[in-house]
Amino acid sequence: MKLGAGCMWRLLLLSLLAAAFVAAHEKLSEDLSDDGDDMGLDEEELRALMGEEEDEATVIDEEESDEKHEKEPGEAGTDPNVSFQVTYKTPVPTGEVYFAETFDDGSLDRWQLSKTMKEDADEEIAKYDGKWAVEQLKENKVPGDLGLVLKSRAKHHAIAALLDKPFVFQDEPLVVQYEVNFQDGIDCGGAYIKLLSDTDGLNLEQFHDRTPYTIMFGPDKCGEDYKLHFIFRHKNPLNKDMEEKHAKRADVDLKKFYTDKKTHLYTLVLNPDNSYEMFIDQSSVSRGSLLQDVVPPVNPPKEIDDPHDSKPDDWDERAKIPDPEAEKPDNWDEDAPAKIEDPDAVKPEGWLDDELEFVADPNAEKPEDWDEEMDGEWEAPQIPNPACETAPGCGEWKRPMINNPQYKGKWKAPLVDNSNYQGVWKPRKIQNPDYFEDLQPFRMTPFKALGLELWSMTSDIYFDNFIITSEKEVADRWASDSWGLKKLVASANEPGILAQLMMAAEERPWLWVIYILTVGLPIGLTVLFCWPKKVEDEYVYKKTDLPRADLEEEEEDEEEAAAAEDEDKAAEAADEAAAAATEEGEMEDNEEGEDNLEGDDEGEEEEEEKEEENKSPERTLEEEDGLKEEADAPEESHKQVRKRRVRKD
Repeated sequence: MKLGAGCMWRLLLLSLLAAAFVAAHEKLSEDLSDDGDDMGLDEEELRALMGEEEDEATVIDEEESDEKHEKEPGEAGTDPNVSFQVTYKTPVPTGEVYFAETFDDGSLDRWQLSKTMKEDADEEIAKYDGKWAVEQLKENKVPGDLGLVLKSRAKHHAIAALLDKPFVFQDEPLVVQYEVNFQDGIDCGGAYIKLLSDTDGLNLEQFHDRTPYTIMFGPDKCGEDYKLHFIFRHKNPLNKDMEEKHAKRADVDLKKFYTDKKTHLYTLVLNPDNSYEMFIDQSSVSRGSLLQDVVPPVNPPKEIDDPHDSKPDDWDERAKIPDPEAEKPDNWDEDAPAKIEDPDAVKPEGWLDDELEFVADPNAEKPEDWDEEMDGEWEAPQIPNPACETAPGCGEWKRPMINNPQYKGKWKAPLVDNSNYQGVWKPRKIQNPDYFEDLQPFRMTPFKALGLELWSMTSDIYFDNFIITSEKEVADRWASDSWGLKKLVASANEPGILAQLMMAAEERPWLWVIYILTVGLPIGLTVLFCWPKKVEDEYVYKKTDLPRADLEEEEEDEEEAAAAEDEDKAAEAADEAAAAATEEGEMEDNEEGEDNLEGDDEGEEEEEEKEEENKSPERTLEEEDGLKEEADAPEESHKQVRKRRVRKD
């Protein structure tokens, strides 16, 4: 079947859509290898982590306490029925590390639960009695990998651990990193950490919301406000007061990190040059300077408004004033009303002036419990007057109101520039008595403990793999050995493209329109333009038969040829009959036979003369045809017909 140009274009469009679908599928299938590249793993390390490269990932459930105690810390079992296995080993930090915790030993011996009460809270909820546990992830488990889980909802939680050694802000960067998984989503609550300041009175059993801290970092959410906190406490060098400084908000939408139920890696990097950068899953989400990108600023302004300065009484701040020379026109009527009755209005015919617009409901009855002494005299409720339903109106007719063309309102003098305008008054500036300049806000108060002090309306918040170091490479390698495995397992367990499209459409219903247009429109166009149509007889006739003019000429030629053949046959039959009659009469009348032979000879001579005369015009026509180099097909056909006619004649 021959396809039109429109059909070919639509087939090309379908091919492009199919190519895009295949490319998206290939991209999804390559996530595992891409994840390995993002974590800085080479090909051999990626194969070692993944074991056998299969399509689907499952892990072993090691929640039974007997199995956990039989295994050495950091070791993981294997399951011969599992199609995808990862080899997990408790990560060991390299380089200088101030704190590292994996929870893989299943205990909280290093950690101290708070035993105090939260200040400024009701006694019923002020106690830090939220429960903690060391467990595996609910989904996308990695065999042998455990984490700290917040187990209670609507309770205060507080737990802390000492660092291996205090961190002092000098000439080395600070890198803080840990993992969080909101396994059940998050309604309202946080998952941030506090780096507790190195003070003489630090007691982890008394850890509460007002315990001094140096840095607070991590995710927090309440309502539809998704935050990534970075707050540091700066000491005023003049009065020694501590003031919180908040970094600017992240540059990306953080909602997906709170709702996808995946383990995410949060990293904070502080540099001695006062720059900072925050990462989620090793991708930068915010960066800035401790001197310019925090609120309130670290350094106060040099000058401030004089609190004792006041505006003079004769200070004129009016840029425009009423024109003192303007006068109200004589024809300006300030008393004219804005609305007047329409003088051209006419009362409609059939208006019922004597009927009320509303009447008492005749079907209403006084309630049985109505007390006239307490409730007063009972009156039936008012309903629209039934008599007015067919009439244009009831009651007293009033002319409608229209705008008054003579209304001008209150006269006001036009405004002109104020010659005495002095501008907007501002108090004079004076030197700020509290001014100071701290060019090294990075040199914060040293800290020696890490704590989590949280309130959450959602339980099962998962924490894992805390590390505090001074080298970003150390934290990256730590992440590749821990969080990297979780990401590989989660990627292997990702649903297919169709499932992801369905999930996306559930969150964003408008995507159904895109899906329908992407799939349905090309199919509909293909069916419309490329589906074979029923061929009609007239269409076939016009496409296959010869032109009508040539057909008519050939039919005429055939009819003439048939008539000539009939004439020849009749002449031959007559000749045969005449010959037979001549033979029979030879013996009877020879003279009559001789006369007939002479007549025949004369007839033959006349026929030969006619044939010679006819040959001459035929030769002339053939010579003319040879002189013409290009002759039309209809003319040649016509000449051939003429020749045949001459020969037949």
